[in-house]
Amino acid sequence: MRLLRLEDDGELSLVKFFGKNIPCYAVLSHTWGSDDEEVTFNDLVNGEGKSKAGYRKIRFCGKQAANDGLQFFWVDTCCIDKLSSAELSEAINSMFRWYQDAARCYVYMSDVSTNTCDGDDKFSRRWKPAFKKSRWFTRGWTLQELIAPVSVEFFSVDGERLGDKKSLEQTLHEITGIATQALQGSPLSYFSTDERMSWAAKRRTKREEDAAYSLLGIFNIHMPLIYGEGRQKALSRLLKEIKDDNSINLPIAKGASFDSHTEEHNARCLRNTRVELLGQITEWAKDRNDKPIFWLNGMAGTGKSTIARTVAQLLANQHELGASFFFKRGEGERGNATRFFTTIATDLMSHVPGLISGVRKAIDADPAISEKVLKDQFEKLILRPLSQVALIKALKLTIVIDALDECERDEDIRAILQLLSQTKRLKPVSLQVFVTSRPELPIRLGFKQMSDRTYQDLILHEVPKQTIQHDIAVFLEHELVEIREQRSLSADWPSKNQIQALVDMAIPLFIFAATACRYIGDKRDNPKKRLGVILRYQIGTKVSKLDRTYLPILDQLFDDDDEADKERRTSEFREVVGSIVTLESPLSIVSLAHLLSIPKEDVSCSLDLLHSVLSIPVNEDMPVRLLHLSFRDFLVDPQKEGKSLFWVDERETHERLASKCLELLSSPEGLRQNMCKLLNPGTLRTEIDEQTIAICLPPELQYACRYWAHHLEQSKGRIYDGNSVHLFPQKHLLHWLEAMSLIGEAYKCIHIINRLQALAESDMSTVSSFLHDAERFALRFQSILEDAPLQVYSSALIFAPETTIIRKTLADHIPGWVNMRSKVGDD
Repeated sequence: MRLLRLEDDGELSLVKFFGKNIPCYAVLSHTWGSDDEEVTFNDLVNGEGKSKAGYRKIRFCGKQAANDGLQFFWVDTCCIDKLSSAELSEAINSMFRWYQDAARCYVYMSDVSTNTCDGDDKFSRRWKPAFKKSRWFTRGWTLQELIAPVSVEFFSVDGERLGDKKSLEQTLHEITGIATQALQGSPLSYFSTDERMSWAAKRRTKREEDAAYSLLGIFNIHMPLIYGEGRQKALSRLLKEIKDDNSINLPIAKGASFDSHTEEHNARCLRNTRVELLGQITEWAKDRNDKPIFWLNGMAGTGKSTIARTVAQLLANQHELGASFFFKRGEGERGNATRFFTTIATDLMSHVPGLISGVRKAIDADPAISEKVLKDQFEKLILRPLSQVALIKALKLTIVIDALDECERDEDIRAILQLLSQTKRLKPVSLQVFVTSRPELPIRLGFKQMSDRTYQDLILHEVPKQTIQHDIAVFLEHELVEIREQRSLSADWPSKNQIQALVDMAIPLFIFAATACRYIGDKRDNPKKRLGVILRYQIGTKVSKLDRTYLPILDQLFDDDDEADKERRTSEFREVVGSIVTLESPLSIVSLAHLLSIPKEDVSCSLDLLHSVLSIPVNEDMPVRLLHLSFRDFLVDPQKEGKSLFWVDERETHERLASKCLELLSSPEGLRQNMCKLLNPGTLRTEIDEQTIAICLPPELQYACRYWAHHLEQSKGRIYDGNSVHLFPQKHLLHWLEAMSLIGEAYKCIHIINRLQALAESDMSTVSSFLHDAERFALRFQSILEDAPLQVYSSALIFAPETTIIRKTLADHIPGWVNMRSKVGDD
């Protein structure tokens, strides 16, 4: 850093300092005149520039610094050699810090005079109008010069002190729009990117690229300068750097947030429905009382998820939503707690200023934190960073969690509830949690372990019948009127009696009303006819609510079939629809056909009449999804075994899926070495194009890699020496590890192998020994597997001890170009 010094003889000299050996100094903030008016670095080196108009403000800065006991001062026009691009780049990237470290900052306002008015008017009345209109407030570089220094003093062109940043705080806020907290020195990380950008929105710079470069310090960004790239490219680069700086690579459950694309078209509460209930929840959210958790529980189909989406939207509109997680069984990581706290932490970082630094510290201290136990994830990624964040004002946020009962493991459900109860005394962020679920035993036990003062609950299916009746009636009328208008039906359809009959059939299940309307409105049939089909099921009291919801849709599948045809179609239904409701993650028609080894036309035909219960996209490459979990419950209900054509044997379906996964993985189109045809064995996973991976590992193959072991486990299958499950890893273990690395899930391999060991028939069996060795191999070389897929054959296998089962069994996978000069010792 180069500083100016005013010598005893009145001359200016330049002194260069390095590192931390920099004395106290003052800085000058000003607006530039034309280039020929400003004193440059070369002017001072050559002893010139005294005749230039800009010399006056340099002399002013030197004298004012001396008055404040400072020997050195800095002025941007002449302390930087702008002919050196390296020095200019270093200076611009360091400038915010230089202003921040200055003992004094003097603002020289060349267009504000204290001698422009005669008379005895108050001093401030003479200069404040000009002060508010000063050009200094319109320039890009002066933004950081106002914010960065602790001490900022304003002077007129006559050298009169007008005030400082503290005494003029309110005036400065009104002129610039900068938050008073920022003027007071609060860390800029507490303010959003949009807010900080707004401070510079109306400011201008002489060089267009400086519109971006003048903001580097405001966002704590360092980037190279490219004069000539233009304003837009410079700003785009800056915004990318800001995004990269603010992003933390935490794995999340895709589609779990309420406003994700997956949830976009799912229902919200209609106007004038759930009024009292939503009011009660809103009051709880505002109250911030001693009960930080609100548990909305209700049986399947009572509308919990619709309420949760509505609550999340209301809170988001009021900027009081901190995070959301909508569990959904059969949707990959949305069906378990693996990515629950990392998803919540990611959401919170976008709503809590300064939280990102605490989360980053946690990741730096433990890069594998996202794979640790839930307690560690919660405490290190959420609780501790939230308690350490310094906020300008108290922040009230709510986390919305829907369908907690659909989380896979009971132990995880209880752990989540126990951990979330610790938010009760959290400060300075007031955090509350809104949870919906069925009243399943693990959740009831979780709440039972809490103090009554920790949570408030409401049982949805115990809401007064007349309230539910009103809300379902409003919903049905709204939906059926839309169908009538879309299909140009007569104004008297449906009749009031028909609507009332549907209401009576539905109470208390909103899912009945929603499913009935989808069925009636299906454009492939007559709505009047379909309404009649549903109403036939109102007769017969022995029929359950779920039966009345789904039988009208399913019975039509076999209306005209003879016994032989019915048996064939039943088998197809169980194979296709049974697989769909059992899958761990949804697949498209095309992918499901490939996985099951059946024509895609058979899959399409099986689903033709099921649009009321399944989300079936027009594009056959898009996933088919359950519209509601209750449809799965209806199909796999053990009490329906032998009584219903539509009963799906869950264990048998898992067994079939496990077998189909292994068949696909072992086929010629399945696993093999170097699946993406990479040219270099050292190619990093991050260097491989995602589209390449998607082509070489289509969705059904990725699914089989992820879930073959899960389906085997759920089928209660065992692994014997020599059976197909034993032979698969013996031949394809390395191929599978490569594939899991390519799809970014190598970290799951150890856990999967561990689960397989539990399925081995005997601890003394050959397969048990092989799996034990495979687990040690994956654990030892985990970092290599995650970073470079093909290194599983090179580095990992080569450096595995020669006496290990893995090395002996898979030695033929070592690349031919490898020449082993010495043996690898025992581990």
